[in-house]
Amino acid sequence: MAPGGEGGRRAVRAPARAEKRNPGDEFAYKVELWNEEKQAVEQVLAVATSAAIAHAAFYAAAREFGDRYVTLKHKDAIVNRWNGPAH
Repeated sequence: MAPGGEGGRRAVRAPARAEKRNPGDEFAYKVELWNEEKQAVEQVLAVATSAAIAHAAFYAAAREFGDRYVTLKHKDAIVNRWNGPAH
């Protein structure tokens, strides 16, 4: 018998498909800059899928906006925050 089964044919595999992701999970990390009153997000500075990249973006934002409130969120949970100096 020929390798691969009947008549020398090999089994054909279906191509591997990328697993469908929930769009909300695609960029689960956010770095946010808050307004001076710390009441609302003024700007989303970065979004990331990787925790390492998100932390790097957070630390860069904390240095750039050292006098402002900056948060790193994973989904809706605050993972890290920079409060800036108290006045």
